[in-house]
Amino acid sequence: MGKDYYALLDVPKTANDDELKKAYRKMALKWHPDRHKGSDKEDSEKKFKDISEAYEVLSDKQKRSIYDQFGEEALKNGMPAPNSNGQGAGASPFFNFPGGSTGGNGGAQTFTFSSNMPGSSFGGFTPSNPEDIFQQIFMDGFGGFMGSSSAGPKPGRPKARSRTQDFSSFGTGPSVKSKEDIVRTLPVSLSDLYSGVTKKLKVTRNILDQAGKINQSQKILQIDVKPGWKSGTKVRFSGEGDDLGNGPQDIVILIEEKSDSVFKRDKDNLLITLNLTLKESLCGFKKTITTLDNRTLDVENLTNVVRPGQESRITGEGMPISKVPNSKGDMIVTYNVEFPRSLSHDQKEKLRNVLN
Repeated sequence: MGKDYYALLDVPKTANDDELKKAYRKMALKWHPDRHKGSDKEDSEKKFKDISEAYEVLSDKQKRSIYDQFGEEALKNGMPAPNSNGQGAGASPFFNFPGGSTGGNGGAQTFTFSSNMPGSSFGGFTPSNPEDIFQQIFMDGFGGFMGSSSAGPKPGRPKARSRTQDFSSFGTGPSVKSKEDIVRTLPVSLSDLYSGVTKKLKVTRNILDQAGKINQSQKILQIDVKPGWKSGTKVRFSGEGDDLGNGPQDIVILIEEKSDSVFKRDKDNLLITLNLTLKESLCGFKKTITTLDNRTLDVENLTNVVRPGQESRITGEGMPISKVPNSKGDMIVTYNVEFPRSLSHDQKEKLRNVLN
């Protein structure tokens, strides 16, 4: 006898999507294997797997229809052979399919189902990983940034100069689907976070129509990255995600700062390391730094000895402060003194005479 998915979730056969999700959350939290130990753990693992399978089937209109009419075995392995009236014969043998088996877990089979859905087809159902379903339902966001229902910073055009790039690939970063939001990371270079940049994202939406068919449409979303934005800045596009029966999902873009070969960021400050020879550290130096917006800054010390690890601060040459217009952090320069690997006898004698 097949599983009773409704009993597993403790819901009536009329349960809607919201009732199914509520029931799944309750049962999944109760039976999650991490909450059980010892001999109870094995039983909880089976319960957790069955609950996840039940939710996956009942929350899908097509799978639920097959299950309601023909049961678990037909859903997973094939359909009852129809009688002369076109109706399922109940106890009749299952069809044999080319290249497939009529028993076991014939997940690759395709069959025609239900006299009231002529011409439709459905591949044999194989349950998903229970942990994947659990994460989809319970995860509030990616990387801990999406836990609030309140909207994040709204996209707006930066006052500083902005460069428009080619269409970015929407999906280069990790993806998390939760109850309401589709979350993507958008990698942005440190120089773009310094000056501001416009990104255009092409998204494909899946929309379920009244007939139960999923249609796709494409749309271009524009995000104007403001100077000074940090990793974790959130941009929300309300109602621009998939609509599979529970209302349209929001798309949330999480800004991710890409590493830079020269500068490191410390909140609103920029850190840079300058290498000095021993001669430069003792006798003075003059060097040029190229900023993130391609300006040049002269850094010099012609009078004092510079010690290894010593720092100097250039006020107002750090990252723009997005919440304080026309303000910037500082640039902090750390000096690394490179000592010679060896000295000749004459060089050592000269140094002894100078340092005495």
